[in-house]
Amino acid sequence: MNLKKYFIRALHRLQKGPGYTYKELLVWYCDNTNTHGPKRIIKEGPKKKLIWFFLTLLFASLVFWQWGILINTYLSYNVTSSLSIGFKTMKFPAVTVCNANPFKYSEVKHLLKELDRLIEAALERILQPTPGNSSENTSPPLDLELWHQIPLVLIDEHDKDNPIILDIFESNQTTVGNETAMDNQTKEKKYKLAVKLCSHQGSDNCTYRNFTSAAQAVTEWYILQSTSILSKVPLQERIRMGYQAEDMILACLYGAEPCNYKNFTQIYHPDHGNCYIFNWGMEEEALNSSNPGAEFGLKLILDISQQDYIPYLSSAAGARLMLHQQKSFPFLKDQGIYAMAGTETSIGVLVDELERMGSPYSDCTMNGSDVPVKNLYSQYNTSYSIQACLRSCFQNHMIEICGCGHYMFPLPEGVNYCNNEDDPGWAYCYSSLRSSIRHRQICIDSCKETCNDTQYKMTISMADWPSEASEDWIFHILSYERDMSTNVTLDRNGIIKLNIYFQEYNYRTISESAATTIVWLLSSLGGQFGFWMGGSVLCLIEFGEIIIDSLWITIINVIGWCKGLKQKRAQARYPDAPPTAS
Repeated sequence: MNLKKYFIRALHRLQKGPGYTYKELLVWYCDNTNTHGPKRIIKEGPKKKLIWFFLTLLFASLVFWQWGILINTYLSYNVTSSLSIGFKTMKFPAVTVCNANPFKYSEVKHLLKELDRLIEAALERILQPTPGNSSENTSPPLDLELWHQIPLVLIDEHDKDNPIILDIFESNQTTVGNETAMDNQTKEKKYKLAVKLCSHQGSDNCTYRNFTSAAQAVTEWYILQSTSILSKVPLQERIRMGYQAEDMILACLYGAEPCNYKNFTQIYHPDHGNCYIFNWGMEEEALNSSNPGAEFGLKLILDISQQDYIPYLSSAAGARLMLHQQKSFPFLKDQGIYAMAGTETSIGVLVDELERMGSPYSDCTMNGSDVPVKNLYSQYNTSYSIQACLRSCFQNHMIEICGCGHYMFPLPEGVNYCNNEDDPGWAYCYSSLRSSIRHRQICIDSCKETCNDTQYKMTISMADWPSEASEDWIFHILSYERDMSTNVTLDRNGIIKLNIYFQEYNYRTISESAATTIVWLLSSLGGQFGFWMGGSVLCLIEFGEIIIDSLWITIINVIGWCKGLKQKRAQARYPDAPPTAS
């Protein structure tokens, strides 16, 4: 009981000045506040009081509206980009060089023999030779089981609403045979070559991949079939069948220091076979560049051995190369460039460093640890990149939906690559998944850009190399150094010279900074409040004070109401006065 009395008295002592009613509190606040407007409401006459009440309400609304805009702008976490140019000793980029052709044809010919015979016979039928020119009667029988796993078909588009599908190796090719006398232009308009992909052999659940050119269709078909064949070959055997460093890298010079193929790190790349990386930084410290200019860069002479290319797999000839950061995986298919045989290619490099702000300003990642996709390229001990994430995501979907992994991407443990024998419908599943916008969007939403990145901008120029006047002695020397032969074993179709160097000895840094900070927010809120209401932080404290006073009045009123209710209940229990002693 004493505690309750003490609490009530404390409330009364705290509640001084304004009074014990809401009206008295409001009048007291308007009379004592430093905010412009409320004083005029209680001191002016009836007409001006109404005007000042309207103006105060209007400007208070404007203040809250502006505050909402400012807070929303701050919570949007916008950034501004700034560009700065600096000078320092820079690390020379990692340089990856590959052959455009993944394997030596002489090494894989025994694996692709039946495939080559099939495509040669198919091309004879597509080109419709005259009777007697075909070599089918004298050749061994074709492996049509391999053909029917992923066949090429002709689509007759005489009637676009009801196209006719014609198998190239069907015996009753009467429709196709009747078109022999037609000119090529008419034939091209009516027939298209397509790759037929079915969920399983003999199924009616099929899709057709159409192409505007038969050359595209043949290449796509050959890639799918060879992928199935090569996926069953052990990795070490595939490495052996590729181009070896000592055969491909004929000469190397970095600045004034000689180098050779032993200064390159070999990795196996599914698209290009054996690739070799200079200055990868995995085992040794990355090399620094002392000066800009071609004399202080990397100079290479490569032999791509074009005469040993796989005819139906590699239609482009040259070297594929890419500049990238140390300890990062080279995705040459997306970011690589070609160097043409018989030329000297000079590549001047400019460096751009990107520095993005992390959460909540952007959805980037520092090292990929917060990305929900398992990085399959971590087996190479390389750093995270969005390309690695997107390919890992696609491979994970491929394994989940198709039950096997695609040959072009790394595999997690316990999973095998797809092939026609073990997974007859893999090509159909792969094609459906690759064209699925939904699965593509899932991977895009799951993967994140890296917060810090280094980009290499290249200026490329080319010239014929060697010149006609010097090619004789150059080819003799290079042939002798490689093969210890006095005969010329090299020619212009297989030789490439590369010069890679820093074009300028500076770098650009593009960095992000917060467009709005907490200091900006407070100053903007105060500016709007002062402009529209003539207020300050002390006015906000006064407003907080009136809220606290309102709470005290509410508590006192509730206590008084409870006390009065208790007295009413006591009077109802004893309606008559108690008797007194006479």
